[in-house]
Amino acid sequence: MAYIDYYKILGLSKNATENEIKKAYRKLARKYHPDLNPNDKTAEQKFKEINEANEVLSHPENRKKYDTYGEHWEHGEDYEKAKHQQSHQQASGSPFENYSGEDFSDFFNDMFGGRTSGRSGNQVKFRGQDFNAQLQLDLKEVYTTHKRTLTVNNKKIRITIPAGVQNGQVIKIKGHGGKGVNGGPNGDLLIEFLITNSTFFKRDGSNLYLTKDLDLYKALLGGEIVIDTMDGKVKFKVKPETQNGSKIKLKGKGFPKYKKQGEFGNLFIIFNIIMPTTLSAKEKELFTELSKLR
Repeated sequence: MAYIDYYKILGLSKNATENEIKKAYRKLARKYHPDLNPNDKTAEQKFKEINEANEVLSHPENRKKYDTYGEHWEHGEDYEKAKHQQSHQQASGSPFENYSGEDFSDFFNDMFGGRTSGRSGNQVKFRGQDFNAQLQLDLKEVYTTHKRTLTVNNKKIRITIPAGVQNGQVIKIKGHGGKGVNGGPNGDLLIEFLITNSTFFKRDGSNLYLTKDLDLYKALLGGEIVIDTMDGKVKFKVKPETQNGSKIKLKGKGFPKYKKQGEFGNLFIIFNIIMPTTLSAKEKELFTELSKLR
């Protein structure tokens, strides 16, 4: 297995701080994001490498293991366990008896099939590495459950995206990560959702908020208006003397609740009263009369 220099991928030194790692990742992720580089296989591969590097280096414990064990950082604990058992197993010809505390390369060579010493029956099974991916969707796309085909390591994977997925939420696709070692189970595919919003709605969990302009006359006298929801238009009666900033609730017209079929949050309408401009002489006269009545 070739050594992967995660620091080099992010353009950093081994002494980089957590903040420097975060800044470098964000800068490079924006530069090589697939949405900004459509049909660019080089950018796509670079984006995967950047995410992989960040996954390791942004996690203090993973970073420490990587600094110690290199590309085999995920199996560092197995080596430590084997080393700990060494003193108890030397007499029985344990496969770990020849590995010193200073040199773990032989141990990893055996575990990853690098040797043919006849000890294959004693090889430890390792779970494959988890893969991490990001999927950018618009708010409208996660209003309903739908299927999407992803390409991971040149393999097409058909997944179902449940309605109501949150921004930043991670779902696990079991067994679609790296291959296991020595017959071990495959790792998982972890998908982080990045939800953009091209709608007029503001989302808060399963509730939606919409600011609705209302002219002064309808606010004073009341009347019927049409309100947009995520699944169509709704007619609604405005009460007379509606105040600026007042809020109404349309029950069940919000966003789907994640993995709760048929359950929705609420839609809250916040009224913004629009004052009339460029009044005619007659309108000014009438408003003057009204002011005298008050």
